[in-house]
Amino acid sequence: MSYFLTYSAEDAEYILKPAGYLAVLLLLAAVFFGFQFFSKSHDKTSSQKTRQMVYCGGAMALSLVTSFIKFASLPYGGSITLFSMMFICLIGYVYGLKTGIMTGVAYGILQFIMGPYIYAPVQVLLDYPLAFGALGLSGLFSNKKHGLVIGYITGVLGRYAFHVISGYVFFASYTPEGTNALLYTLGYNATYIIPELILTVIILYMPPVWKAIGQVKRQAVNEV
Repeated sequence: MSYFLTYSAEDAEYILKPAGYLAVLLLLAAVFFGFQFFSKSHDKTSSQKTRQMVYCGGAMALSLVTSFIKFASLPYGGSITLFSMMFICLIGYVYGLKTGIMTGVAYGILQFIMGPYIYAPVQVLLDYPLAFGALGLSGLFSNKKHGLVIGYITGVLGRYAFHVISGYVFFASYTPEGTNALLYTLGYNATYIIPELILTVIILYMPPVWKAIGQVKRQAVNEV
């Protein structure tokens, strides 16, 4: 384990070594390309599969870029970004549950690479691949009326749930004295998750945005 990680007693966290970063990068590649390779999409042509991979990769890139554009940041992690969660949810809406979740998992690993915080192995699992993978739950509503909005809300609340579990289990010590740990982590994570959720839903209901997303979906599934 020490070959990949080193423990910082000052910060009370583990820090990735170069070999650790390489291992995570390989994991990211395995998740993303392995999913595409082993996907049981026998009805799709190679060009359709390539298009899907390009759209998934593009969504991850847009999410990453917009995640760095922050309107507010909290001291112990979490920030209100420029609609960064929307792009992963869009993949679920366009391509369905499985592709949405796997793209979210891959994006969570990418987020971990960009800013790893390692307190415990299960905490990493909850805060990165599971939390961001939950954004792909938008795929549950890919064929429903107002499916993107309903799916976006579902995916974001799924991410919120994983962060709350992580906060309650692993970071209860940061709770102010005299405050219930569960209520504190519920409130803390809501302060950045909920404002971005509300702002994004408002944007999604704007007619030009709604029409543009419809056009993107038709192009993505080769219906034009």
